Amino acid sequence: MITRVFSGIQPTGTLHIGNYFGAVRNWVSMQRELESIICIVDYHAITVDVDPATLRQASLDMAIDLIACGIDPDKTILFVQSDVPEHTELAWILGCVTSFGDLSRMTQFKDKSSKEAFVSSGLFTYPVLQAADILLYLADGVPVGEDQVQHLELSRRIARRFNGRFGETFPEPQPVVGEKGARIMSLSDPTAKMSKSAGDAHYVGVMEEEASIRKKVRSAVTDMGLEAGDAMSPGVANLFEILELTAEATGASVVEELRGEFTGGALMYSKLKDAVYEQLMDVLRPIQQRRAALAASGEALEMLRSGRDRAQAIARETMAQVRRVVGLGTLSA
Repeated sequence: MITRVFSGIQPTGTLHIGNYFGAVRNWVSMQRELESIICIVDYHAITVDVDPATLRQASLDMAIDLIACGIDPDKTILFVQSDVPEHTELAWILGCVTSFGDLSRMTQFKDKSSKEAFVSSGLFTYPVLQAADILLYLADGVPVGEDQVQHLELSRRIARRFNGRFGETFPEPQPVVGEKGARIMSLSDPTAKMSKSAGDAHYVGVMEEEASIRKKVRSAVTDMGLEAGDAMSPGVANLFEILELTAEATGASVVEELRGEFTGGALMYSKLKDAVYEQLMDVLRPIQQRRAALAASGEALEMLRSGRDRAQAIARETMAQVRRVVGLGTLSA
């Protein structure tokens, strides 16, 4: 039975609606029933070049975004990774029980390294730090997307190896895979997952200006000339997916009406796009308003300090046990 879940998110600019519906909204639900820990993983962000001042502000901005989306710092331990140095200490120790072969087979390393002229060793050892993030808090569940399952399986193997060598210390974390919203696709290329890295046209930001969102939705790729009974194209299916996700939040009944029109060959795509835009803004406007109020209040820093203290209390206890079983530290023995 899963009782404590850990989630990490990079401070790489604003959230997009794929992040929100695929991950953040699930985190908001989980915090009501499970002990939840969310870490803004700024150590992971520096595997590529990033401006220090930009990174520090991005970490704070991400915290504000998450709280505006419904993460409650009283229910969820929300903090910035680098504020708890035990993450990197445990990563070194776990690196010593992780094989080179395991890391060299990671598909994300292969994909990212093929696109970079300079490939840092941090990019190669990234999965070990990711395992340390999870295991440091003895989390038994990790909400993941399909593209993260391989990394989580490595975390499980690392925990198994450590336990086999030093004695039972870490639980093997189980994947908690969300079904809905995990694969919202790009509005400009509905064959590719929504991503900021593909460019501005390929994502809709949760905090994006309303006029920009309207333009992107109305420009979304659909298709031309489908007859009744024809299969739904990827672009239209993606718009219906977004519409269904927003309808779940707003209670709107427009989805079945529009599906009926599509099946009957009478659907006008402009009507579908208008409905997607309107329902999407019904979800996003309250989030944007909460974000503006929170940013103006300056309360987020104090919330992060509280989260750091709560996270560090767990991390220090875990590391005391790890040092003991590994045989590290003469003064703390």
